[in-house]
Amino acid sequence: MNDRVPVLTIDGPGGAGKGTISCLVAERLGWHLLDSGALYRLTAQAAINHDVAADDEIALARLAEQLDVAFPIEDGRPRTMLEGDDVGQVIRTEDAGERASRVAALPLVRQALLQRQRDFCQAPGLVADGRDMGTVVFPDAPLKIFLTASADERARRRYLQLQEAGVDASLPSLLKEIQARDARDMQRSVAPLKPADDAITLDTTRLSIPEVVDRLTELLAQRGLVSGV
Repeated sequence: MNDRVPVLTIDGPGGAGKGTISCLVAERLGWHLLDSGALYRLTAQAAINHDVAADDEIALARLAEQLDVAFPIEDGRPRTMLEGDDVGQVIRTEDAGERASRVAALPLVRQALLQRQRDFCQAPGLVADGRDMGTVVFPDAPLKIFLTASADERARRRYLQLQEAGVDASLPSLLKEIQARDARDMQRSVAPLKPADDAITLDTTRLSIPEVVDRLTELLAQRGLVSGV
């Protein structure tokens, strides 16, 4: 990591609000954004595109190393491109999340994507969203946040998201999927989901999005990483 470039890492389980919060903080500060979860989702999608088995670790790692991806911003909105196709909606389904979680548990895949993630560290700063940003990818980051919320609340949020998108969903099924993904992420042998030793844990169960964004920018200011925010 470039020591002169400030990095805010935001780790935590799925549904805690990491993606939304990270985007808003990066936008407010004018910093770069790393959505590390997208890279694992894209690797899982590339495996489908190229008929690579979900348990073929060597082939999946090779795919990860050679991912043809881009994150252009058009009309103020980020797009997720894989091999020239916009897959932003495709990789955000529950099934895609499940596949990504399984791919992310493979040591060779994680190693293949490590340097690619670190390359996002560019001036004026980086907000890195994921599950091992503060523990593995950016262990020297000056501010590390572990964002969490109860499993029930995370399932409720996901249910409302799907309802708004016109997608039928079962709240009990969503809760079960979230609990299973949490267990898999926390128990994997490489880079398990856990707070960094020097991370600040922030429970968002009863906090609004603006409250969380304000809190994070305050913490950055307190540490002298930003000014005039």
